[in-house]
Amino acid sequence: MTQRTSDAPTGSPPGFLAEVKDAVTTRAALLVIGVLALQLAFIASYIGAFHQPRPHEIKLAVVTPAAQITDQAVQRLDALPGDPLDASAVADEATAVERIKDREVDGALLIDPRGTTDRLLVASGAGASLSQALQEVVQAVEAAQRRNLVTVDVAPAAKGDARGLSSFYLVVGWCVGGYLCAAILAISAGARPANSARALIRLGALLVYAVVAGLLGAVIAGPVLDALPGSLMALWGLGTLLVFAVGALTLALQGLAGVIGIGLAILIVVVLGNPSAGGAYPWPLLPPFWRAIGPWFPPGAGTYAARSVAYFKGNDMAFSMLVLAGWAVLGAAVTMACALFRKGGGEDRAEATTPGGRP
Repeated sequence: MTQRTSDAPTGSPPGFLAEVKDAVTTRAALLVIGVLALQLAFIASYIGAFHQPRPHEIKLAVVTPAAQITDQAVQRLDALPGDPLDASAVADEATAVERIKDREVDGALLIDPRGTTDRLLVASGAGASLSQALQEVVQAVEAAQRRNLVTVDVAPAAKGDARGLSSFYLVVGWCVGGYLCAAILAISAGARPANSARALIRLGALLVYAVVAGLLGAVIAGPVLDALPGSLMALWGLGTLLVFAVGALTLALQGLAGVIGIGLAILIVVVLGNPSAGGAYPWPLLPPFWRAIGPWFPPGAGTYAARSVAYFKGNDMAFSMLVLAGWAVLGAAVTMACALFRKGGGEDRAEATTPGGRP
């Protein structure tokens, strides 16, 4: 009798579905889904923040020769539909200029009831789109009263600073360096810090990187490209703090969530932080949500502080520096806490013998 052989020879290649399961693990599939969600959040955040900028309560000082006329003008400007302006009375032009340069107001309207032409003082160094929006709103009010308007820029952006965006781009570069450096330091020996000594070394290495990155970024934006005026030392200090704050935040998130922490850092810094930073559109032009969170995130605090250094002699940047210092301290503390509360001994030894250093 002839013996029948098996229909499927032994050692035959697996089917397509088996190949897919072998090539794409469940963990990889979940990470890909996470990347897709992060990508969609990126698209939604930028378009949501920038697609329809509207002025909201732009701070405007008002100066006239008489208190009664000033009060009437303030009430008229505050009553505009949609609340584009937040007007306040100021005694004279010198006080108005001082308040603009102290970043207490975004502009000033000098009304001359004896003539038909008024002056608007703006500061394009705080963002060209903001001064342009302020001019458009006030111009419409003046035109309705058949008056002329002359605009004077008392804190203009530098010639090499197109539309006042160089501060924002510098801050974005510093932020990118911060979270990429932290990610490399962490994944070089596993996504979580193995012990307190290693976590402390990584924070120290991050600090050294932040000092170098802060200096080189300030030099490129200032002396090399002549894009930003202001104190080089102040920009260097700001850059160092910003890079370390973003890097420490990234290390902390990696300590809490492993490799997913990199995605969380991108979510906080890029998806939430960049659109709300006040770069392309300063905060009075952003929707309510983005306007509210912007000052509390590293890109927003960094952009505001960088513009203060460049064009306003460092005025009104204390809050932004405190925000950055808070992120730096919180990130460093959580990084160390994650290392201290990990299981010691056996886990550390296992990591030392595991290929790639992963626990």
